[in-house]
Amino acid sequence: MQNQMKMLQQVQKMQSRLAKVQAELEEERVESSAGGGAVRAVVNGQQRLLSVAVEPEVASDIEMLQDLVVAAVNEALDRSRELAASRMQAAAADLGLPPGLI
Repeated sequence: MQNQMKMLQQVQKMQSRLAKVQAELEEERVESSAGGGAVRAVVNGQQRLLSVAVEPEVASDIEMLQDLVVAAVNEALDRSRELAASRMQAAAADLGLPPGLI
């Protein structure tokens, strides 16, 4: 019974820590650009697209603009996923969990 209580406490601590990390990730901002900064995308740590900015000089070429937007958004999302994975691994390590468990 003692082990079960201890395990339950550890699980609750882990849930609390992971919820805190998720809340922090929601506030984090990751920016990426394409076309030498002609298109910029900003996402948060939960992979939500927050904004896209386009320099006027690339707006006339729709095909290129579309490609640049896709590139900037995909790179920002990749960076955001890396940030989230890093934060979750750090949280797991803080709780004494083996790497890769979360």
